[in-house]
Amino acid sequence: MIKIDNSTSRVFARLGQSGAAFGVGLIEEAEKKDNIVVLSADMAKPAGLSKFASLHPEKFYNIGIAEQNLIGVAAGLANEGFRVIASAQACFLSMRCYEQVRQYSGYMGLPVIYLGVSAGFGLTFFGNTHYALEDISLYRSIPGMTVISPSDPSQAIKAMEASLEINSPVYIRCTGIPGLPPIYKEDFEFKIGKGITIQDGSDVVVISSGSITRNVLDAVEALETSYKLSFKIIDMHTISPIDKELLNQCMTSKLWITVEEHFVSGGLGSVIAEFLSDKLETIKPNLLRLGIKDKFSIPGDYNYLIETNELDAQGIVKQITECIRKVF
Repeated sequence: MIKIDNSTSRVFARLGQSGAAFGVGLIEEAEKKDNIVVLSADMAKPAGLSKFASLHPEKFYNIGIAEQNLIGVAAGLANEGFRVIASAQACFLSMRCYEQVRQYSGYMGLPVIYLGVSAGFGLTFFGNTHYALEDISLYRSIPGMTVISPSDPSQAIKAMEASLEINSPVYIRCTGIPGLPPIYKEDFEFKIGKGITIQDGSDVVVISSGSITRNVLDAVEALETSYKLSFKIIDMHTISPIDKELLNQCMTSKLWITVEEHFVSGGLGSVIAEFLSDKLETIKPNLLRLGIKDKFSIPGDYNYLIETNELDAQGIVKQITECIRKVF
């Protein structure tokens, strides 16, 4: 088992989420499982696959810049009993390949692990054609598909390990950029479909997924100095299936807030809204959904994109403050 502590978490942070999942987690898993095969759409180096490809050349295939073909090859190998990980830029792995993923892993149920590299704003200056802000919406609409959005590289490693243990299709959405501060600096339990309560509280529940969770922690810390409210923070790494048991425990809170590096429509916030709409209770928590508004962004570096979409700590504080003043 890979050790996670203050020292290793900093190393993983420098690799980024996909770099840690492929360059650390998958290498260890490949030593234990003979049937692992990794496919890449000419993304080995950016995805952190160089070391894996060097150590296990017989288990790695570069399909080239042909993402739809990548899915077909992955499906064929999975049908023959291989444990297949298909990796490409998240924008193309979701939008360009949606039909293929839907047919092979949805309709046919082939248990391919799809790892989306540079989801959200990860591809910065490449622009809106390369931002993956619809991928959760697309993948969660496929029956039987598990959707995971790790909050830091250590969690990405655990997500890869856990995904290899289930015989069903999984989409792992890797967000952020290398070098972001780690969230988990010691070992923790990771279970698919089970959110992690980072901080307990009763008045306000903040639910997030992906690397933006780091900004959520900073934002809540700032809010606690201004308001005498109790904040609960949930790292909802698995978006489909959502952790209904944990959510049911939070129904007495007055305000729920979702935060994600994804369009507000169709992502984590929509999943939570759907959960609440299905509840028969007459009194329910208020819900504030924070994410990318219904617009395309002006390209720039990662911090610029996060700040201009008010998903940095300061922007999150501003939006939550406006809501708290109306609700409490």
